[in-house]
Amino acid sequence: MAKFSFTAYWLLIICVLIQSCGPMARLKKADKKYDIGEYYTAGNLYRKAYTTLPLSKRQIRAYAAFRQGECFRIINKPSKAINAYLASIKSKYKDSIVYLQYARVLHENGNYGEALKMYQTYLKAHPDNQLVINGITACNKLSEWQKFKTDYVIQRAGEFNSKNASDFCPVFADADGSSLIFSSARVNTTIRKPSDITGFPQNDLYLVQKNVAGKWEKPQPMEGIFNTDFDEGSASVTEDGKTIYFTRCPYDETQSLGAQIFMAGRSGGQWTEPKQVVLFRDSSITVAHPAINASGDTLYFVSDKKGGYGGKDIWMSVKEKGMWSTPQNLGPSINTAGDEMFPYAHPDGSLYFSSNGHPGFGGLDIFHATRIDDKNWNVVNMMTPFNSNGDDFGITFEHKKQKGYFSSNRGESKGYDKIWSFNLPEKEFVLTGVVTDNKKQILGDAIVRIIGTNGANVKMRTKKDGTFFYKVEPNVDYVLLATCRGFLNQKNQLSTQGLKESKTYKVAFQLTPVGKPIPLNNIFFEFGKWTLTKESETAMNSLVKTLKDNPNITIELAAHTDMIGTSEANLTLSEKRAQTVVDFLIQAGIPKDRLSAKGYGESMPVTVDANIAAAYPFLKEGTVLDETFVKSLKPDQQEIANKINRRTEFRVVKTTFGLK
Repeated sequence: MAKFSFTAYWLLIICVLIQSCGPMARLKKADKKYDIGEYYTAGNLYRKAYTTLPLSKRQIRAYAAFRQGECFRIINKPSKAINAYLASIKSKYKDSIVYLQYARVLHENGNYGEALKMYQTYLKAHPDNQLVINGITACNKLSEWQKFKTDYVIQRAGEFNSKNASDFCPVFADADGSSLIFSSARVNTTIRKPSDITGFPQNDLYLVQKNVAGKWEKPQPMEGIFNTDFDEGSASVTEDGKTIYFTRCPYDETQSLGAQIFMAGRSGGQWTEPKQVVLFRDSSITVAHPAINASGDTLYFVSDKKGGYGGKDIWMSVKEKGMWSTPQNLGPSINTAGDEMFPYAHPDGSLYFSSNGHPGFGGLDIFHATRIDDKNWNVVNMMTPFNSNGDDFGITFEHKKQKGYFSSNRGESKGYDKIWSFNLPEKEFVLTGVVTDNKKQILGDAIVRIIGTNGANVKMRTKKDGTFFYKVEPNVDYVLLATCRGFLNQKNQLSTQGLKESKTYKVAFQLTPVGKPIPLNNIFFEFGKWTLTKESETAMNSLVKTLKDNPNITIELAAHTDMIGTSEANLTLSEKRAQTVVDFLIQAGIPKDRLSAKGYGESMPVTVDANIAAAYPFLKEGTVLDETFVKSLKPDQQEIANKINRRTEFRVVKTTFGLK
């Protein structure tokens, strides 16, 4: 019994030691892996250590959970990171940094309300932390941001993406947009075991080209000595397509070698062997994500070199006499305490990059930066649809066009990055019109002249159906003039100033024939009087416009009455009505020498034309609405006939006024 007890005692001690040493040894190993940047391996070791540590080791468990969260956050597994940080908080982790990191992954996971609470918790102890302030700003504005969408149209670029691997960081390899280079971990000839750093297979560089039909062909691994058993990615090509810069991440299981930038030149259709680009005297400093400008003399890149603003910063080096100058940090308007990565140098001189430090939707957002001066930039979030609560990065434009590609892991349950296309549909401001006479008969030989404040001066003939078409420009004022032999000119105006959406303008010209009496519709007088009613104002202003559009014509204003009343009274009434119209025109600025008034009373009844016959079936075309005919009609029909006879019209007398 004693022997059994003694043996049991030592077995118990051994079990305790094993249970204690196993997790601690695993934790120590995890720390080593973490220190050399093998976050995927370290994260799994921290997870195993946490689950096997006794509950009594609360602070050690809290540490293991926090480090596990850090690993999953860095390798972009926010859901796993959330659980790890929460476990660390429940175990009373002493460092308040856990609340900040927990907030960041909640933010990335789209849980903005809870993220805001965690940011505010951390802010109490760190009121000046700009990363937290930016996070709070974003969470408070996200409901407003989500309502705002730019006009860009995006879609997943299926022609580039593989099924079970990441595809990312597209970049055009030439100025005409016919070839594209991107990074991918798809199955190929190089080693494809999961990386100890990311948990994903290593990436290679791929090239895809357009065929003669303008369609993208199947992506192929880059030719030359580009792809190795290491990680290659994030490339940039000079505008002439002759030099490429890219990232390579050498691996050593005993130490962190970081990332390096390599370059290769194209000679005779072949790429030269890539050579490392040395930017810092200390070659062990990590440099990655190269972005060469259009002229090839400025290189933007990413580094976590000490002396920056925290996390990864964007730096710049200028080529001087064939050598790269000492790199300069782009400063606090670009760089934050978070990570700024994946720069892209646009041909217009602006810079695009991704950041999780500036206010955004979560994860990496794409930002556009334009220079204010040598030290300062204006930085703007690209908003939706470019940005989501996932990682959005690696944008490239097809030269100076508003189209291209970018990378995102939005909606990817396994965290794979995919390539998306974007395009800004061109806004269209279109003018369509038709030219007819005053009876809406097509004028197929009319001329339309279009003059714009942008210098446009276009003369076009209408089609056989009287229509015309013209694509106008934004933010321009136009004057339109329609002319046709035997007709008066007519002007019109339109403006595209300040328009934000596409628009089609429809203009209908109705030209007045020369030499025929033209009824002035909708001109009304008070009953039995010669006073114009207010309803006549629109028609009178239209007549004023016609006279101003045709400054060389003189006209006769003629007024007619119906048969009601005596002939003498009707003649006097019509003369006064005609003079009233003339007086209105003179007051509107028309020279009186161009105007004459004539009253005809009931002496010139209307002859029914096709339009009148179509409107009133009881009237036949060619019928004269004289007293004898009108009295033969029913009472209600008589009123219609009398209304037709009561009219004011004008006739062009001369077309040479003011001409010498």
